[in-house]
Amino acid sequence: MKEASRMISEIEAEVQLTRHYIGKSHLDPRVMDAMRRVPRDQFVPPESKSYAFYNGPVSIGYGQTISQPYIVALMTDLLNPRPDDVILEIGTGSCYQAAVLSLLVKKVYTVEIIPELAEEADDRLVRLGYSNVETRTGDGYYGWPEHAPYDGIIVTAAAPAIPDPLIDQLKANGRLVIPIGLPYQYQELMVVEKTEGGEIETRSVLGVAFVPLTGDLGVSRRRPHSSEPNRTH
Repeated sequence: MKEASRMISEIEAEVQLTRHYIGKSHLDPRVMDAMRRVPRDQFVPPESKSYAFYNGPVSIGYGQTISQPYIVALMTDLLNPRPDDVILEIGTGSCYQAAVLSLLVKKVYTVEIIPELAEEADDRLVRLGYSNVETRTGDGYYGWPEHAPYDGIIVTAAAPAIPDPLIDQLKANGRLVIPIGLPYQYQELMVVEKTEGGEIETRSVLGVAFVPLTGDLGVSRRRPHSSEPNRTH
């Protein structure tokens, strides 16, 4: 598809522009192939289909968006997904990120706090044949403990601090990719790694702008960041 090829080219161009921040000049070919294969136009409202492959966020209603393709690709790459991984996603939204992950891992569990979006996402996943993704309606702050621990966790909305339940549900040597910051203020995309001994290591990758994680944000303790934030512009 011409539009998908253009989207991939735009992602590759933005990777080059931000390579000094993200520490790489190209993303995992498996990730880029998944981005190419998932029909993004099936994950946006009918009135927004002409913008589906635009390298920017698109509104999906309820005050939520489908993330910019470059950010979806980057976050997926930072998660370092492997074929046998079980991944937790917080913030299903349109389920586009979950669909991309589904082509790269064994199983994706995804949590959405807005019931209407969760129902629409579940119907869409069934219709499009993404059979290794399971959705639920709930507060993503608490994760999905029944299926923990997870090889990786990805959060597609900004939290003021790293939610402790997500750290608890992450496997040793697993990764959590999450935007941290307050709404309408500077946010940073963080990679959180849990060592074999249970220690937490974090690094800032890029300045970002996400819709806020809603629900219970009463984080019991703030975990410190390991570095000063990097700015994209």
